[in-house]
Amino acid sequence: MPPSLEDNKQTVLDFYEVGLNQRDFEAASKLIGPCYVQHNPLIADGIEGFRDFLGYLATEFPQLRAEVKRVFADGDYVIGHVHGIRVPGQRGTAIVDIFRLEDGKIVEHWDVMQPIPEDAANQNGMF
Repeated sequence: MPPSLEDNKQTVLDFYEVGLNQRDFEAASKLIGPCYVQHNPLIADGIEGFRDFLGYLATEFPQLRAEVKRVFADGDYVIGHVHGIRVPGQRGTAIVDIFRLEDGKIVEHWDVMQPIPEDAANQNGMF
């Protein structure tokens, strides 16, 4: 039986927690499929690219937090609306991550990021 939409969402939520927030490569790698395609131009493909990215985050931004505001699933695709905060006290970045899963594992990733400005033309906020 294929993973449900809720299973896929939980996989991505777990990935944010253990991968980005805890920077635990071993735990996060269990959520990634055998072939991992990365569309962020600053991160290399494959599990090695993800390991290098986590190492960079651990060194440069040891207090980084990814606060998932919303998560949506449609088939094998999961979308996260995330508040990324690299350094506590900073406004951070609004992020939309798109993951594709196969057999319950993350196999592909896209993202779009927008810095949160100090001043906005409206009072709606980014989340």
